[in-house]
Amino acid sequence: MNPFSSGTRLRDMIRAIRACKTAAEERAVVRKECAAIRAAINENDQDYRHRNLAKLMFIHMLGYPTHFGQMECLKLIASSGFPEKRIGYLGLMLLLDERQEVLMLVTNSLKQDLNHSNQYIVGLALCALGNICSAEMARDLAPEVERLLQFRDPNIRKKAALCSIRIIKKVPELAENFINPAAALLKEKHHGVLITGVQLCTDLCKVSEDALEYFRKKCTEGLVKTLKDVVNSPYAPEYDIAGITDPFLHIRLLKLLRELGQGDADASECMNDILAQVATKTESNKNAGNAILYECVETIMSIEDNGGLRVLAINILGRFLSNRDNNIRYVALNMLMKAITVDAQAVQRHRATILECVKDSDASIRKRALELVYVLVNESNVKPLTKELIDYLEVSDEEFKGDLTAKICSIVAKFSPEKIWYIDQMLKVLSEAGNFVKDEVWHAVIVVISNASDLHGYTVRALYRALQLSAEQESLVRVAIWCIGEYGDLLVNNVGMIDVEDPITVTESDAVDVIEIAIKHHTSDLTTKAMAMVALLKLSSRFPSCSERIKDIVVQYKGSLVLELQQRSIEMNSIIAKHQNIRSTLVERMPVLDEATFIGKRAGSIQATVSPSAGASINLPNGVAKPTAAPLVDLLDLGSDDVPAPSSSGGDLLHDLLGVDLSTASTQSGVNHAPKNGTNVLLDLLSIGSPTQSSQSVSDMLSSSQDNKTPVSPLEGLSSPSLNSIQPTSSAGAAPVIDLLDGFSSNPPKQENNGTAYPSVVAFESSNLKMVFNFSKLPGNPQTTVIEATFTNLSTNIYSDFIFQAAVPKFLQLHLDPASGNTLPASGNGSITQTLRVTNSQHGKKSLVMRIRIAYKMNNKDVLEEGQISNFPRGL
Repeated sequence: MNPFSSGTRLRDMIRAIRACKTAAEERAVVRKECAAIRAAINENDQDYRHRNLAKLMFIHMLGYPTHFGQMECLKLIASSGFPEKRIGYLGLMLLLDERQEVLMLVTNSLKQDLNHSNQYIVGLALCALGNICSAEMARDLAPEVERLLQFRDPNIRKKAALCSIRIIKKVPELAENFINPAAALLKEKHHGVLITGVQLCTDLCKVSEDALEYFRKKCTEGLVKTLKDVVNSPYAPEYDIAGITDPFLHIRLLKLLRELGQGDADASECMNDILAQVATKTESNKNAGNAILYECVETIMSIEDNGGLRVLAINILGRFLSNRDNNIRYVALNMLMKAITVDAQAVQRHRATILECVKDSDASIRKRALELVYVLVNESNVKPLTKELIDYLEVSDEEFKGDLTAKICSIVAKFSPEKIWYIDQMLKVLSEAGNFVKDEVWHAVIVVISNASDLHGYTVRALYRALQLSAEQESLVRVAIWCIGEYGDLLVNNVGMIDVEDPITVTESDAVDVIEIAIKHHTSDLTTKAMAMVALLKLSSRFPSCSERIKDIVVQYKGSLVLELQQRSIEMNSIIAKHQNIRSTLVERMPVLDEATFIGKRAGSIQATVSPSAGASINLPNGVAKPTAAPLVDLLDLGSDDVPAPSSSGGDLLHDLLGVDLSTASTQSGVNHAPKNGTNVLLDLLSIGSPTQSSQSVSDMLSSSQDNKTPVSPLEGLSSPSLNSIQPTSSAGAAPVIDLLDGFSSNPPKQENNGTAYPSVVAFESSNLKMVFNFSKLPGNPQTTVIEATFTNLSTNIYSDFIFQAAVPKFLQLHLDPASGNTLPASGNGSITQTLRVTNSQHGKKSLVMRIRIAYKMNNKDVLEEGQISNFPRGL
């Protein structure tokens, strides 16, 4: 016989395919076999149709296309014999799915088979319908399936229940037709029918409120009795698994009771006793028992409040944490995360076990346990928990240190009882894992240190000691050199000693050595080197005997290829060499930065609605909001909302900042030239040529600190005395301050409106949203308009995933900057701003016009608003 004729047996084809040594040989065998099957289909070969379809199913499982055999499935299903129908239905389930249009042709055959006198054929039809039923088929065949739920044979009732689950998921409105038949199945004695009936009731409760209420009133007591019978049933070999009678039925019953008890006190009270019985009688030494206990715990946590049961459930989870199986420990940690919101005190009793899970070898368990410990921390247990975590940090894996460090820092910042404890713990973290600490963390450490005036000496000595042991930790080095720069004199003189520390001998040269090592270390990045250079400048004033040595160190960077370091070196060398009369004033200790303000700004929680006296931005004419000052500028009161009067001069500002009387000469001559004198002193201070140069040229000369340099962390500015130019005050208002401390102000001053004030425009307003446009022009570029769009939420719902889009005609060019956020608070309690730049190539001839689209989510629903804007002010 030809091995690839249509009469080839399935086993022969499988043997031929397995004998292939390469993929190409396999494809050739399959190709020949498919050709033979196609020929048999074209010849309408009825003798081997079932065999051909069986071979097609095997070929399909190998991943080859078999669509040409789909109609053969329908022909076999339409035949009268059981063997043919069995292969036909099996092929139908494998080769087709509910999206195939061919499936509609089989509906009539299914209906006939569901009414067939042979129960095995009925079973085949139910099995196929339960696997590939579409919504249209469900509507057509639901009455037959509902009738079969009361069939005499339990196997048919079981399959009908499973098929009903598929139908109600596809067409939820049919659920009411199955409520009474499903309730009748709950009284079955046959476990196979009972377990499918329970699952059907569970799914009905999820899709229909009417079904949920019906089962609560009519079936809760019966389900409790059924579960009690199963729990107390004697040994039954046909259902026994690891000494437990039918654990699958246990779990299904518990899940259904959970649905019924959730949100209903009466139903919950009815099931309390049986839940306690399951929790106490089930053995936990086998996996089946653990599965039942887990479902029991989840049910107890979901139903209405019962304190004693919940404590029992949490104790079961505590036992799970001691299990050797990683899966059981993981699900226990997951459940404890949910339980802590319900009964935190009961979870706290298992704190020691949870801490041990943080040290587990399994990465998933470590991470989940760490999240749970983080939630467990409060004011009363923060010290022992933090000690345990820091001790483990010393021996933890490198890949876990990042997560562990972040959690420890957050715990210490949130629950610190006193500043000395905060400083001690953060120094331990910086010493052990400083390279894993994020920038905002060591920024916050510096802020706390600056506020703890009585601990300055203790802190700088502790940092000096730590630096001798952990010089490779970048964040520790940064905090240490900042503190040595600020409080180096306290380090040398042992000022501020407290009882818990031992005296330490540090000379001025030793302090400078630390900074020099840091600035020359090969692993130090730009931020560290820049901070070290500022610290050296400060030490040159605090340690006059080391001034020449410091100058030599600083001068080495005059030719640095890194522009930031080169600029700092030139400026600081000029200060050390030529301006010793003002150096001590210039490098005085930084003023204390308010912790609440720093934390609020870092978290973005300061709202624009706060009053000006509280540090909020105020509205200036033409709707232009003054930019929020960076923390450093706040320190110098340059970001204060008390805007100087127009008569204030640049000289007054420099006088206030440096403590230098700049107005003496002009006062003697009887003429007030304070702006000119202020500029002259600044030019002389930086050794930048004659006073006749304009302040703008000075600004241009130093603009590289903002335009060309690598960005440096804002907190570095806490110790930076580097100076840029100050522009003299114009008659139009207060003088804009050009970043006195090396460009560390996070927001540059905004451009003026080129002499023209444009009114604000309500560009778009609906019942939910309001958008206002504020306009300004770039100097010397009348074609370009800068538009600041402000979005305000008028509803009581929070908007998330906020996106603004705009389109303009071809004669306009549009550039959108990123928005300030993507979440819009409700009821106008905040706003989102976004800057647009529009260039009009037909300026003076055509006005601006724009189409907008605003998308956001409200209550997890997508909302889209559109509109056209043409009411722009004239002249844009």
